[in-house]
Amino acid sequence: MKSSVYTGMALALLFLFASCGSVKKTVYFQDIEKDTVQQVLQQYEVKVHKDDLLSIVVNSTNPELAVPFNSPVVSYQIGGNPYGQATVLGYLVDKKGEIDFPVLGKIYVEGMTRNQLTDYIKERMQSEDYIKDPIVSVKFLNFKVSVMGEVARPGSFSVTGDRITLLEALSMAGDLTIYGKRDRVAVIREENGERKIMYHDLRSARTFESPFYYLQQNDIVYVEPNKRKSQQSEINQNNSVGTWVSIASLLTSMAVLIWK
Repeated sequence: MKSSVYTGMALALLFLFASCGSVKKTVYFQDIEKDTVQQVLQQYEVKVHKDDLLSIVVNSTNPELAVPFNSPVVSYQIGGNPYGQATVLGYLVDKKGEIDFPVLGKIYVEGMTRNQLTDYIKERMQSEDYIKDPIVSVKFLNFKVSVMGEVARPGSFSVTGDRITLLEALSMAGDLTIYGKRDRVAVIREENGERKIMYHDLRSARTFESPFYYLQQNDIVYVEPNKRKSQQSEINQNNSVGTWVSIASLLTSMAVLIWK
């Protein structure tokens, strides 16, 4: 009777320790104390890169003056459409970081924020006496990020606003699966002719301090699988009748030896 009680207690403790270990591996931002207020240090604005597709619309109190500045110069197809082609019109940033804008000609836009480009076009129109009261709207048309690895819904996601965080991208992909390593979430970025990779530990609040916390156009987020997932993959690769027969035979032999 006593041995049964001791066995039950031991199993309960083992289950408790295993549960604590699982929590530490899966809970996000474990080092944040309750009711903590953190200052947002990063004032991030997305910048224009090569191959970006920009929508630039010019308006004025005199609509006729704005007409020459609203001629689309690039036809860019996004995705496939079995019922016809979905075409978006805009200005494609070329390999030199320039766009060819009506009337104003070539404009070097790489590295500018949306607001900086807006102000630049306004200033040119006013200083060159084209429009005295221009209203310029600039938007990104092909801002997307990709999320792959151990997430519920991997894929590429379009961003409608000016910015997206690492956590928002993971949320769009349905969050990490139970097999995703919370301490090995990589952001892969191509910038200035270099490919940069930075890993993040989502269990720590230091994720918010990462220079890659705010994602850029065409960033890739990759979640590594844990050992359990890798082991399952190996088992599936060796999923043959002969393998399982051998395992069953071994288990039977061990059971016979134990019960003797």
